[in-house]
Amino acid sequence: MPRFAANLGFLFPELPFPERFGAAAAAGFAAVEFAQPYAWDARELSELLEANGLEMVNFNLPMGDAAKGDFGIACLPGREAEFRDGVGRALAYAGVLGNTQVNCIAGKAPAGADPARLRETLLANLRFAAREFAAAGLTLLLEPINTVDAPGFVVPRPADGAKLLDETGAGNARLQYDIYHAAMMGDDPVEGLARFAPWIGHVQFADAPGRHEPGTGSVAVGDCFARLDALGYAGWTAAEYRPSKPTPETLAWMA
Repeated sequence: MPRFAANLGFLFPELPFPERFGAAAAAGFAAVEFAQPYAWDARELSELLEANGLEMVNFNLPMGDAAKGDFGIACLPGREAEFRDGVGRALAYAGVLGNTQVNCIAGKAPAGADPARLRETLLANLRFAAREFAAAGLTLLLEPINTVDAPGFVVPRPADGAKLLDETGAGNARLQYDIYHAAMMGDDPVEGLARFAPWIGHVQFADAPGRHEPGTGSVAVGDCFARLDALGYAGWTAAEYRPSKPTPETLAWMA
C-alpha cells in the first residue's frame, strides 16, 4: 500500500485551515501537503505539524499573483528575478517545515508569446532552482498540469516534464506525477506510472473527470496504487481531490 498524504488545500474544506491538520491525523494520515504556505507564519505551521504528529512532504514555489491570472511564473520572461526570490522564500519555509521537496508550477503561455522563449526561460529557471535546492539538500519537483483545467499550461504531459528534467542535467530534479492531470490529458495513468517511474519523485491523485475522490469517475485509482506497489515506489502519494461530501465520508479508498 502506498504511503498516503493529505493535501490540506483540497481535503477537509468544511474546516478552517488550521483545524485540517488535526482532522488529517484523526483520519489516519501521517503526512500532509498544501500548495502555498506563504500566507502563514512558518513557525505556526510547524507547530501545527508537531502538535498533530504530521510530516510535511511538499508545497509549491510561489506562483505569482492569482488575482492577475498567474498560475506559476517559471516560464515567463522578464520575471526571472521574482522567480529567484521565490526560490529563496521556499528554501526558508522548507527549512522550518522540514519537507525535502518543493514543487514548481511552470505557468501558462501568455497570448502571442514565443513558445521557444517560454521554454528557454523555464529551463533556465529550473536549473537555477535545482542548484539552489541541491545546496540545501532538497529535491525540485516539476508538475505537468492538464490543459483542460489550465488552458495554455506549458507542461501539460508527463513526457514534456521528463524531457525538461533531462535537459536540466540536475540529479535532484524529479517529476510530480498527478494521476488526475494525466487522465485529463487522455493518458493511461497506470501505464504512465511505469513509463515515468525513473523520473517520479512524488505522486498525487484524484478521480477524473470531476476531480473528486476515487470511485466517482473513470480512473482505475486502485490499479494505480497497485502499480506503485509493484514498482517499489517509496515516496508519498497525496490525496489531492475535491471531496464530493464531507471528507471523512470519502476515505473508503484508504482501506
